[in-house]
Amino acid sequence: MISKGELYELDSILELTQACGKHMRDNGIDQWDENYPDRNSILKDLNTETLFAYRENGIVLGIVVLNESQDEEYGDINWSTSDTDRNIVVHRLAVHPDQQGKGIARKIMNFAEVYAKDERYDAIRLDTFSQNPRNQKFYTNRGYTDLGPVYLKYKKDHPYYCYEMLL
Repeated sequence: MISKGELYELDSILELTQACGKHMRDNGIDQWDENYPDRNSILKDLNTETLFAYRENGIVLGIVVLNESQDEEYGDINWSTSDTDRNIVVHRLAVHPDQQGKGIARKIMNFAEVYAKDERYDAIRLDTFSQNPRNQKFYTNRGYTDLGPVYLKYKKDHPYYCYEMLL
């Protein structure tokens, strides 16, 4: 089941994102460090009701944040839609490492795409780390178009690839 995250789930969500960050680093993907995403970011996502949690038996196994917030570097991309269109952005998609490979990320993105259509967005935008080929394949296989790289201010060693799906 996927629904909005609850404040009482803050600690379990932080445990999940920390486990994901460690798993990526252990596999040579320097995408999330020990401080990202931090408690304040997750708390803000919960308070703005933009964090959605995938649960089984009441346990949070995955999350995604869906909002209209874009990094300023997104302005360097030649998007198919304009900034005056309604665009939703995917942030912090995460599935606990013990649960990866079971289709949970696919279920979360199915939810995100239906949510975006139901809310009458024109497109879904996202970025993924250039050193994470598994994520790149995941999004291209779903029909997202790679529109090129940006160097995000907080991670300048490698670019992030921006993707878009028109709805």
